[in-house]
Amino acid sequence: MYIVDRRLNPSGKSLANRQRFLRRARALVRRAVRDSTKDRNIRDVGQGGEVSIPLEGVREPQLRRAGAGGSREYVLPGNKEYLEGDTIARPPSGGGRGSSGSPEGGGEDEFRFILSQEEYLDLFLEDLELPDLDKRRLASIENVSWRRAGYSSTGSPANLALVRTLRNSLSRRIALGRPKPEDLEALEQEIAELEEADGDSRRIEVLREELGRLTTRSKLIPFIDPLDIRYRQLQPYPKPVAQAVMFCLMDVSGSMTEHMKDLAKRFFALLHIFLKRRYRYVEIVFIRHTHEAKEVDEDTFFHSTETGGTLVSTAFEEMIKVVTARYSPQDWNIYAAQASDGDNTTSDNERTAALLRHSVLPLCQYFAYLEVGREDRYGGIAPSELWQTYERLNATGADFAMRQVRHRREIYPVFRELFQRGGAEAERHAEW
Repeated sequence: MYIVDRRLNPSGKSLANRQRFLRRARALVRRAVRDSTKDRNIRDVGQGGEVSIPLEGVREPQLRRAGAGGSREYVLPGNKEYLEGDTIARPPSGGGRGSSGSPEGGGEDEFRFILSQEEYLDLFLEDLELPDLDKRRLASIENVSWRRAGYSSTGSPANLALVRTLRNSLSRRIALGRPKPEDLEALEQEIAELEEADGDSRRIEVLREELGRLTTRSKLIPFIDPLDIRYRQLQPYPKPVAQAVMFCLMDVSGSMTEHMKDLAKRFFALLHIFLKRRYRYVEIVFIRHTHEAKEVDEDTFFHSTETGGTLVSTAFEEMIKVVTARYSPQDWNIYAAQASDGDNTTSDNERTAALLRHSVLPLCQYFAYLEVGREDRYGGIAPSELWQTYERLNATGADFAMRQVRHRREIYPVFRELFQRGGAEAERHAEW
């Protein structure tokens, strides 16, 4: 009989055990998550799913007897083959992750388990950030925070200021001379003692009149009056918010093969997931270009089949046009990422360099260029005209990052280098 526990969180134990396991095997799980990107479709890059890690990495430490030294005797039930002093042969190897089969022997496969989307993205995007995110402005109605603003006589019961209410009550009772409960008790006790001792009747009558007067006064002056009640008051105030816009510039001209477009789309898919996951106030502008450029929506950017000639300068012109219309550099942190195969009309290279140096880079907090190459080119990618143009700009002091990729397994490492937390300056000046 097999018992399978299919409860999501039996007795509150599975969740804690799962989190403990992820903390212990975090390095192995993170490596497995990052390696899984090269085998996924673009639509599934940010989804959770099954990952595998080596079984040796999840074994817990155990106490066992030393393999040598000491004097030990064992009683092994069912022994029909060995006598005392015989040497037991090593079991035949087999199974596990070997490349060849074995007719006998046992082994264990890699450890496989399922990650939720939240767990997957937390590991996938760990230690990434937008560089130099510092421009802030007083945002609109949505971007407000709440702070204490004294007390009010009206409000929600949840905001009742109990200490302030009791202090007001005490001040009012002292000011109005409300009798104390112990004073009333003292009068009642004195009257009772005089009555038991057959004391002076006139004295008793005077005390009763005083007790009646004080009792009436205590009823007229309540312990808590509506005038005493105070509520903590909160008021909204504008909160400075760092806003950012990312421009995704992708070459879709005829020189871009399907393999190159797949590399570029994978890079931008990672960038899109990273921005939406980590930042609330971020906007993404998608621009595709051939011999002409235009702003498109997300679906068109990733799935349109449009093609044509190549003029890289048109992408920069479209970006400058959008910035001028919607994104003031005084209020917005502006970023740009460009992906291309490096092919460009020769006559357009100088105009592209001039636009990048004098118009685009002064607007941007950070600019990254990704050049995609053919998968069958071994020993690296031959420098294109556009790459050489950008290198000359870098040599003259223009500050931006440049990377080359030719296989999908290189996309995620390069992406992490470009957006690793605290590493922007080093990456921008790295030599490739």
